[in-house]
Amino acid sequence: MSLANIPTYSGGCQCGAVRFHIEGAMGQPSICHCRMCQKAFGAFYAPLVNIRSARLAWTRGAPKRFQSSNHVSRGFCEGCGTPLTYEAPGCVAISIGAFDQPEELAPAVQWGIEEKLPYVDRLHELPGHATMDDTQDAPFLHDLVSYQHPDHDTETWPPERK
Repeated sequence: MSLANIPTYSGGCQCGAVRFHIEGAMGQPSICHCRMCQKAFGAFYAPLVNIRSARLAWTRGAPKRFQSSNHVSRGFCEGCGTPLTYEAPGCVAISIGAFDQPEELAPAVQWGIEEKLPYVDRLHELPGHATMDDTQDAPFLHDLVSYQHPDHDTETWPPERK
């Protein structure tokens, strides 16, 4: 495989204090329904991809870690709380939502299904609305300015305020 064919990925936390770069083929993207993952992500499940033998480099900052069990630690941004890693013996997985292009990492398998919340499989049946459909109840949306780090690498962050 030539260097031009090596897959590369980048991503980071919401505030931009922690950024990463991955080179190489990763494992199968997945979601985990176990209760520990639900709590670690504050969500119905945790979308993760195992980096396997790919090379992971923290390019800005590094995650703070919480030891969630005797075998697993969870990496997150100390500044904004973004969940970043699941780390177990022989395994480092990265949160799919932290990638700059998460659409490239569609989950292909589910884990921890014994803890799956009973309504998760019906979420696609809920009515859907665009963000700006709610401006009557949330008028602040009209002039909302995001301070979230953009989905690409930056030289410095945060930008200087003028």
